Amino acid sequence: MNIMKSFLIIGMGHFGHHLCRSLAETDCEIMIVDKDEATIEDMLPYVVSAKIGDCTNLEVLKTFDIPSFDTCFVCIGENFQNSLEITSLLKDECGAKKVISKADRDIQEKFLLKNGADEVIYPEKNMAERYAVTESSEHIFNFIDLGSDYSIYEIDVLDRWIGKTVKELNFRVKYNLVVLATKKGDDVKPIITGERRFEKGEHLLVLGKEEDVHKVTK
Repeated sequence: MNIMKSFLIIGMGHFGHHLCRSLAETDCEIMIVDKDEATIEDMLPYVVSAKIGDCTNLEVLKTFDIPSFDTCFVCIGENFQNSLEITSLLKDECGAKKVISKADRDIQEKFLLKNGADEVIYPEKNMAERYAVTESSEHIFNFIDLGSDYSIYEIDVLDRWIGKTVKELNFRVKYNLVVLATKKGDDVKPIITGERRFEKGEHLLVLGKEEDVHKVTK
């Protein structure tokens, strides 16, 4: 059973908007926060909660029950000092499980990582879509967008697949996915025959549409 994930997005600029819309397409709960009420109004249909507040204030952050979120995104672009302070407060003072912060330059990435960010991303739409896919499921680890609705996804070998072959599982027909390769650590091996049996701890590289991948991983 797939547990619904919850996300906090602080800062509803362009990147925050892209991220919120992309996450809303998955089965998850989203809370958004910004100092400016006007920036969150158009996002209300996509979220379960929207707050107005200054997140550089620790007391404001503490009202959000930060540990309850699977991932906190810091998407502030106009003031890097604020982004740095919020990142540090989330991790060091509020007990955030995971913090992903936005940077516009390499030097900002270095400072954010030193001040509590688990990951740093750049504010491009395709990156927002990438994190929406991978963070919304415990079984999707990476993907490469090929365009035309198709991508290559790195997914878990589910327990019910262990010991079975590609042919036995009939991936192409049953799941509408094409198995390209297996991956264990950094070792990638292409699937050459349908008789290849899946092993515990492996990942699969599959070609398909996002909707079909989510059906399998949920």
